[in-house]
Amino acid sequence: MPKIPALSFAIGVSLVLAAFPAGAQSPDLMEQLKIMRQQLEEQRARVDELERQLRASGVAAPSQLDNLRGTGNPQQPATATALLPSPITAPVNGQAAAPAQYPAAAPHSSLDLLRGLGSAPVAAAGQQQDNGSAPPPSPQPINNSPTVGRPPSAESRAPQVAPIFESPGVLTPRGKLVFEPSIQYGYSSSNRVALIGYTVIPALLIGLLDVREVKRNTTTGAATFRYGFDNRLELEAKIPYTYRSDATVSRELFTGTATERAFNTSGQGIGDVELGWRYQLNEGGVDKPYFIGGFRFKSRTGRDPFQVVTDCQTRCVGENVTGTGLPLDLPTGSGFYSVQPSLTWLMPSDPAIFFGSFSYTHNFKRGNVYRTVLNGEKEFLGDVKPGDVFGFNFGMGLALNEKASFSIGYDHNSVGRTKQGGQVVPGSVRMQLGTLLLGYSYRLNNQRTLNVSVGAGLTRDTPDVTLMVRMPFSF
Repeated sequence: MPKIPALSFAIGVSLVLAAFPAGAQSPDLMEQLKIMRQQLEEQRARVDELERQLRASGVAAPSQLDNLRGTGNPQQPATATALLPSPITAPVNGQAAAPAQYPAAAPHSSLDLLRGLGSAPVAAAGQQQDNGSAPPPSPQPINNSPTVGRPPSAESRAPQVAPIFESPGVLTPRGKLVFEPSIQYGYSSSNRVALIGYTVIPALLIGLLDVREVKRNTTTGAATFRYGFDNRLELEAKIPYTYRSDATVSRELFTGTATERAFNTSGQGIGDVELGWRYQLNEGGVDKPYFIGGFRFKSRTGRDPFQVVTDCQTRCVGENVTGTGLPLDLPTGSGFYSVQPSLTWLMPSDPAIFFGSFSYTHNFKRGNVYRTVLNGEKEFLGDVKPGDVFGFNFGMGLALNEKASFSIGYDHNSVGRTKQGGQVVPGSVRMQLGTLLLGYSYRLNNQRTLNVSVGAGLTRDTPDVTLMVRMPFSF
């Protein structure tokens, strides 16, 4: 027979007896009922024996056993039942099988922890029952938090994205030092054709042609240090080292030769050291933008363009000019002090983060400037003022998983015209530099992150391609 509880078995016997009248019961049916009554009596005897054992061990109160039989008051027990009565088993070889024991129910504290509502500690393992067997291990809570439904604490710092622009979007935490080595490579090429003369008939030029093709490679390695004074303020110092090489195919200025000349030059050394600070202006949060103000100062520690020797006999402008007018050694700095205020914004919008910035670079005027030409002679240039630069950029960052992220953005800079002696330099025009940027970031561990960005120039004056690799270390 299948295993059924004693109470259900008794109810089934009663229903069978009520369904058949006394006169209609066959001898076979009476024999089967007799066997069923005998098994019921055996099961009742086992229940009574189990009751005596439970009372002796103090596991369950008599009222709870009465509730199990259905004879007590129908009320919910105070705690989960420790043991259920043994199920009915069919006799095997004339002997009743041993009653099967159900595992002990979990206490209220364990159930509360499973629901995420309780705070009682889990019972220690290894506690022995009266029969000498160890209880099953107590279930562990599903989550580490003692309660559920509690909203996460608001983030006070801007979220992190894969950096693609020069300034990062995330501030350094309080008391943390970040050392970021980086290397940047840029390549640009340009062609220029200048027609100096006049035409007599179409397709016939009387005069000079100045044709130049320039290939420029620039590699800059930098060591950047950032320190967070608190969660809203950080200071930054950047020390670059620059290596440049140019290859120019041209003809000598103001000569009638048809021979082209390849002019190769290079230069390397410390670049312009930069100092800056950045401050988070507001709290921000979910669907609320973060605003970060910044200020950067650039020195002129690198070798400037007026210190290198220019390939001109005595002068590079005016009459009696000979040579290519190109520097024999390339400079590693701009030669001017400059300051740059900026405003960066970040807008979290799960799962993406939108970001961007506005900046304005002011280049200070430099007076009594001389340019060095061949034979150690100096050419006086007077006061020189480079054009100021207005820039903006924007982009979007997307977290691929807990370690990798991806960013895409656009960076634009508008460079003003250069002035000499208060007048615009002939041939100087405003330049527009536009770059499309892609960036990838992968967190190697809690202290190191690998960042790679690639830029493609969209305007004629912008470098054709730029590649930057960064690896910040956090201490």
